[in-house]
Amino acid sequence: MGTEFSLQKTGLALLVGLAGALIANWITLPLPWMIGSMIACAVAAIARAPVGMPMKVRNPMVIVLGVLLGSGFSPDMINHLTEWAVSLVMIVVYLFAVGAVVYPFFRKFAGYDPVTAYFCSMPGGLNEMVMIGREMGGDDRRIVLTHASRIMIAVLTIPVWFRFSETIDLSNRALFGVSITAIPIQDLLILLMCGVLGMPLAKLLRLPARLLIGPMLLSAAVHLTGVAKSPPPLELINFAQVVIGSALGCRFVGSKLSDVLHTLKYSAGATILMIALSVFFAFIVQQISGNSIPTVVLAYAPGGLAEMSLIALALGVDIAFVATHHVWRICLVVIGAPILFRVLSIKIDRLKRD
Repeated sequence: MGTEFSLQKTGLALLVGLAGALIANWITLPLPWMIGSMIACAVAAIARAPVGMPMKVRNPMVIVLGVLLGSGFSPDMINHLTEWAVSLVMIVVYLFAVGAVVYPFFRKFAGYDPVTAYFCSMPGGLNEMVMIGREMGGDDRRIVLTHASRIMIAVLTIPVWFRFSETIDLSNRALFGVSITAIPIQDLLILLMCGVLGMPLAKLLRLPARLLIGPMLLSAAVHLTGVAKSPPPLELINFAQVVIGSALGCRFVGSKLSDVLHTLKYSAGATILMIALSVFFAFIVQQISGNSIPTVVLAYAPGGLAEMSLIALALGVDIAFVATHHVWRICLVVIGAPILFRVLSIKIDRLKRD
């Protein structure tokens, strides 16, 4: 009976999540399949609806996202690395600046514990920070709300001038995925191997968030070398986002609306700080590199890779520049954030003992 009830909760969660994703996609919200399903399931969970999502359903979808992140690399990026070297290095400085400003904000004003504040302050991918932050002992409910708000606010504020002054159709998301019917069988098999072998590789190397980082590293290797050129199928990517978004939303089971609104208030403040730093660094990089302000602002924006690249495409700016910087930022945060966290934790423990 317990298994049947669990299946019922999972089925209801997927139905609610799919409905939310379809609505979000229809009204062209950023990351609609993930954020739409997450919001719908979060609302259902707070309303005490019988929804739930076990880890065994979510985990395979995390592997899909890892392969997707790795497919953002391409051989062309290697050719442009020397031209973009200064800007890519400045991304590292930007991440440290964001952490130095936003982490104290969450600690002092929002009252978050150190682990939650740390992973809320990292401008990385929503799923990645939630998974790694939870693994490190953070409050994944607050982390998911913070990063979902960051993506939403960044996408709706940074390009607001472009959206109203130019004709930009944010609903055309087909540019960022390929149907399974258009992907060569060879590439599908290679991507499958990246997913299957990724976790054992990450376990061997003792990497955090193994389900995500292992497949991402293998996928990045085969795409950088040109062995594979395709991302995972668009249909699978969308389904993975619905499952993961629904799972994230279901984590609000038992949460109070007042707690949710409290988190949203401070995440909005943190996002404003991130946007201000993005614009500041964009002006510095523009003076050094000579790239246009819109190009650099979109490259440094704390928003989603697909959405920022789509706006870049509509504006006619350098899409490769924008996409490369976002992939680089996400990879730095996904790989570097947990390592830095462990280093800082060890130093703090030593100071306490001394």
